[in-house]
Amino acid sequence: MSDLSGAGSTLAFLVAFDRSGGFPFSHLGGFFIEFTPVYFSQDAGFLTGAFEAAQGEIERFVFFYFYTGHRVCSSCLFRSPRFNQTFMSGVPCCKGRETLPETTQNTSRNGARAGAGRNYCCTIPQMRILGIETSCDETGIAIYDSQLGLLANQLHSQARLHEAYGGVVPELASRDHVRRITPLLSAAMDEAGLEPGAVDGVAYTAGPGLIGALLVGAGFGRSLAYAWDVPAVAVHHMEAHLLAVNLEEERPEYPFLALLVSGGHTQLLEIRAAGDYTLLGESLDDAAGEAFDKTAKLLGLGYPGGPRLSALAEHGRAGKYSFPRPMTDRPGLDFSFSGLKTAVALAVKELEDGDEQARADVAHAFVDAVVDSLLIKCARAMKQTGINRLVASGGVSANKQLRERLAGMAAETGGRVFYPRPEFCTDNGAMIAYTGYVKISAGENQPLAFAAYPRWPIS
Repeated sequence: MSDLSGAGSTLAFLVAFDRSGGFPFSHLGGFFIEFTPVYFSQDAGFLTGAFEAAQGEIERFVFFYFYTGHRVCSSCLFRSPRFNQTFMSGVPCCKGRETLPETTQNTSRNGARAGAGRNYCCTIPQMRILGIETSCDETGIAIYDSQLGLLANQLHSQARLHEAYGGVVPELASRDHVRRITPLLSAAMDEAGLEPGAVDGVAYTAGPGLIGALLVGAGFGRSLAYAWDVPAVAVHHMEAHLLAVNLEEERPEYPFLALLVSGGHTQLLEIRAAGDYTLLGESLDDAAGEAFDKTAKLLGLGYPGGPRLSALAEHGRAGKYSFPRPMTDRPGLDFSFSGLKTAVALAVKELEDGDEQARADVAHAFVDAVVDSLLIKCARAMKQTGINRLVASGGVSANKQLRERLAGMAAETGGRVFYPRPEFCTDNGAMIAYTGYVKISAGENQPLAFAAYPRWPIS
């Protein structure tokens, strides 16, 4: 537990109380207590991934934080959303411009002073949003500033924890999120140069993902927002991947197409505006990232397999193997990768022990087949919609071969492809913080009765 105690502190308790009834809340002189019914049986396993078995005892998480208010211009007014009041965004609220105080001129990640000496009109208030990502096996916390950009981005990967099991173990993932989330929050606040509580909103991933892991971040984030008296919003994990490109200087104009390729999803969408999405096609079986991981396991590459498979494929020879491109000869924009995985499994059975070059050749042919399938459908979507701007995001979008081929396709068709940088393609808190900024600036605020969704269609 991080020591963030001090004058004016607010305590936030999140308690799992065995066989309690409902979700009573109490605010007692600065204490926030939440009681959650946990039965720890097979028919009520929705929290067993987030909390250890109570076995007659009370399990609890305790978080200590300051409440320091909101640092805005001396003439501005911030109204608390807890009492159904709103930000004065877009309304003239001061007579001129003020130079931001030194405490808000934070140091950027490359060491430069961000915003030093700049003036900002307070009719568009500066907004800092804390983002929390715990959907699977990475704990991410970041802070996004609407005027200065990304102030902090802390990430802990559980890859080494799950490597011995060949994949993610949900119970271990949930417990590790509990251990890591508070120290990561402290590190993010230190990186941003902010006191605890000096944010204007909290965003957390509410789905899709592992239910126990999601509940850790959702409970932590909603409790923080209550303790700090700021809005909270639930973020769709895939929507955050989609909007991560807006963390870059080069952003696409609306409308654009989006290819979301990750361990759990492969989707093509038409994006008309933030929050206005149409699903054009998706995988009917394995996602592209899932196919990468399963093929890596067939080749004995261990976990995490996707990056290792991509690296091995770079040493493979073209034309040594030929694998199918499922569903590319049919109309429509849906994907399928299970048949490709079966073809690879049959080829692997024929490999001789110790033939590393043959393994590399199989990996090369597999990556070619996946990339071809994705490119064929992207080109078809561009033709059908008339939109030539494409965003590629999600963990698989960091694949070198995919990026090279997408760039070639764009050059041939006169289109353009946009990507988040590789560190924002995998799960991270920065994309959650930015998506939270979009939602909170539009007036969204999550009620206290938060929820998490292991399955949650983006449409």
